[in-house]
Amino acid sequence: MQAIPASGEAGNIAGQSSKRYQVLLVTLLCLNFGILFFDRNALNFLMPYIQPDLGLSYTQVGMLGSALSLTWAIAAIFVGWLSDKLRKRKIIIVISTVLFALCSVTSGLATGFLMLLAARLVMGLSEGGVMPLSHAMVAAEVDPKHRALAMGVTQNLGSSLLGSSLAPLVLVPIALAWGWRDAFFVAAVPGLISALLVWLFVIEREVPAPPPRQQGDRAPIMEVVTERNVIVCGFMSVVLVAYLVVTWAFMPLVLVQLRGFADGTAAWLMAALGVSSAVCSFIIPWLADRFGRRPVMAGFTFGGVILPLAALWFEGSAAVLAVIFFVGWMFNGTFPMFMATVPVESVSPARAATAMGLIMGLGEILGGVIAPSLAGGLSDIYGLQAVCWLLVVLAVLGGTAALALRETAPRILARQSGAIA
Repeated sequence: MQAIPASGEAGNIAGQSSKRYQVLLVTLLCLNFGILFFDRNALNFLMPYIQPDLGLSYTQVGMLGSALSLTWAIAAIFVGWLSDKLRKRKIIIVISTVLFALCSVTSGLATGFLMLLAARLVMGLSEGGVMPLSHAMVAAEVDPKHRALAMGVTQNLGSSLLGSSLAPLVLVPIALAWGWRDAFFVAAVPGLISALLVWLFVIEREVPAPPPRQQGDRAPIMEVVTERNVIVCGFMSVVLVAYLVVTWAFMPLVLVQLRGFADGTAAWLMAALGVSSAVCSFIIPWLADRFGRRPVMAGFTFGGVILPLAALWFEGSAAVLAVIFFVGWMFNGTFPMFMATVPVESVSPARAATAMGLIMGLGEILGGVIAPSLAGGLSDIYGLQAVCWLLVVLAVLGGTAALALRETAPRILARQSGAIA
């Protein structure tokens, strides 16, 4: 299947709503996904209080994280397909948002490991489909010339500011003052408010129906899984989600145990990654809208080798290392592009949510679930430096895959069409 240009089927839909509504939609969906990540990360920040209270083993702590990633991946694949089938998106996002808020309440009521595990499994099922549907709605409403920027803000800005930066500043003081259960109860409130805002202000558009299948046509799922850009983006999702989760899980250990940094210094070095992700939710998609998806995605993904190599070898000040970490983590701005923008521009609008759900699901299952165990095993055998070399390999694989993408940026395609004419 060939990419659909801005003037094609997708272009007849996107960009027709008012600019005011486009901004409102991106703002609400960005806020909603940020609150979603706030709830998802709440368990991580509250675990120092939960573990001794419930008597959890380290194995059980790991199972709680893997369980959510697994059901998140299943939901990303299934809910994307379901929304394309039902041709409804807004109502599914609202129901999912309410459900994950209720799961936060259930987490606060948990009296043991099994109840907490059940809450995390259901939370993953409710949250996993939200981002594919959000991106599909953005693609249907926002001017194609600004599509990558809008998707970058929708996926990265809220999740970085709310889920990574604000969550510990809000939840930990509540846990210290009133207990970890009250922190979960408080975390549920923004989700309910966000669901109400989406219900009141987001317009439910009719999803375009797929063209009638002719005899000999491939099955709809085959149209997605055989598309070259979907295959490439799926591979990028696996290796770069692996890079992401391995960095968050092991880089603090590399900094403290391998390099000898103080705990506080390591903490604000890791905080530089959250700031980088928030800033790059604007910069990288903006560059991709103007200079093309392929060169921007490949260049910044190859740049991911900077962070692990600096963690291994840089001997200068911690402040300079923080700047290097910021630059090396800028590849995070490519996530909305290989998870959403490029797939949306490569398949028909009727298959968009299916393609995005498949790519996100693959990344969560193969990257989010398997990679941390692989990194841990390599570290047990070769030491923590093995983590850094694994990150280098993952960045090189991701950048090489990006070079195989077919360009889909509307501005570049229009420029190429004009040159040919």
